[in-house]
Amino acid sequence: MPSRQPPPSRRPGARAGIVDLFAGPGGLDVAAHRLGVPVVGVEWDEDACATRRAAGLPTVEGDVRRPHEARSWYRCEPADLADATVLAGGPPCQTYTVAGTGAGRRALEELRGLVKRMAVREDITAELAGLDDERTGLVLEPLRWALAAIDDGRAYEAVVLEQVPAALPVWEAVGEVLTGEGYSVAHGVLRAEEFGVPQTRRRAILIARRDGTAALPEATHRPYRKGVPRSDGASARKPWVSMGEVLDRPGPFVVVSNYGTGGDPRARGRRRSTEPAATVTGKISRNRVVGPDGVEEPRFSFSEAGRLQTFPADYPWRGRAVAQQIGNAIPPRLALHVLSAALGLGEEERDGHLAALDSATRGETSWAT
Repeated sequence: MPSRQPPPSRRPGARAGIVDLFAGPGGLDVAAHRLGVPVVGVEWDEDACATRRAAGLPTVEGDVRRPHEARSWYRCEPADLADATVLAGGPPCQTYTVAGTGAGRRALEELRGLVKRMAVREDITAELAGLDDERTGLVLEPLRWALAAIDDGRAYEAVVLEQVPAALPVWEAVGEVLTGEGYSVAHGVLRAEEFGVPQTRRRAILIARRDGTAALPEATHRPYRKGVPRSDGASARKPWVSMGEVLDRPGPFVVVSNYGTGGDPRARGRRRSTEPAATVTGKISRNRVVGPDGVEEPRFSFSEAGRLQTFPADYPWRGRAVAQQIGNAIPPRLALHVLSAALGLGEEERDGHLAALDSATRGETSWAT
């Protein structure tokens, strides 16, 4: 963990409706802002916190982990944000991704067992300390917060969790525990392009509701299939959104991925501007952009990379490793769909907020409006 001076305060200035753990640069917070729901993000990364401050997002610069694992001045515990009624969290995914260490995928069965022990309030400190990568156990922190709130007599009204698809078995185990605590739970894998995000990105989502029936949001757009026209598919759904529709480049282009297809570094994946982007990762700045004549064009700017994630065009990215911040975030448009489902909002209200977010993503309105 980096060494630095304590932040001036661990308490945000705004009241929390949602507490967002591992909040990053603000993907879910942007969605909550559009919905008009107060949100406070908890984040320990200096760079992400710099972006959040520039965007005016209420932030606790702190560590959500158990007290023995966090710095005393740096720790943020559930009681510090006791006014929050909704818990959200997108723990770091690096140990669960194909491109990452794989420690999280190897530990799935162990993690499921730890979830069951947490349900009966057993201390799992030693087991977490023994994991190959300390980031793997962070996926359990939202459950710790949820159980702490229950035991304190202030159960969250809703819980929203997000991770890469490989972590779905953990969300299933967490869902079983929350069901036993009186929640209605739904979980599954959502495809971002089916919710109007100009990118093919899959995410494991859990929604739990204390009152009412939990359900994942219904897709509004057709799925992307390579070589299949976007006009094909269910007529009730909208066509998927292409890169060219959200970026204002003067002509068509092709994106040559930094990653090799099928593990072959020589077989770089390619997407045309008339298609959605491949999954935006922290390496997006390494992707080449080529014009129709084969001439190299400028690589994606931070604003363009953010727009492919559906952040506002003028979102104030700050700090170092901005590409990593962008790649780590949940797309705000997907988050808005998920939050709307968790909060029980109707389609008409949701769609009005989506239209406002789309306008900001296209640069037609400012983030601050």
